[in-house]
Amino acid sequence: MPEPVRPVVANTTPLIALAVIGRLDLLPRLYSEITISEAVAEELAAGGPERIVVPHPSTLSWITIVPKDPREARRLLYGLDDGEAYTLLLALRLKARLVIIDEKVGRSTAEYLGLRVTGTLGVLARAKREGMVPNFTEEADRLMRAGLYYHPSLVARLARELGE
Repeated sequence: MPEPVRPVVANTTPLIALAVIGRLDLLPRLYSEITISEAVAEELAAGGPERIVVPHPSTLSWITIVPKDPREARRLLYGLDDGEAYTLLLALRLKARLVIIDEKVGRSTAEYLGLRVTGTLGVLARAKREGMVPNFTEEADRLMRAGLYYHPSLVARLARELGE
């Protein structure tokens, strides 16, 4: 029996960030399908910074929304917001091959739990390597001009690795 395909699970901020710069389409192009928790769908419906409008995930054919499991021990991930906590709990339950999350505490917790992690910048770097975006640095600058924060040394390091 073949091993089931392990999903890619995303948190709220990378979805908002990519929507802000008009690059939400990179996710299905890079990963085919994204799985999110119902908690993330709720956060997206509330809007991002400056009330950024992100398409409701139920309207995107490449997103699967998984209901929150009330039996999950939410308190085990104290210090994370609901979207982050349920994203990590979902990733553990589904044995996700990758978690897309930006927040430092969420990323650290995911790594501690043994999950493979990338963030918005990692998505953009992969898209650059695969020829889907012409310039990583320009895309990262667009994110920062939109009010999202990424450490400048991380942006510079990734740009160097990508030959920019």
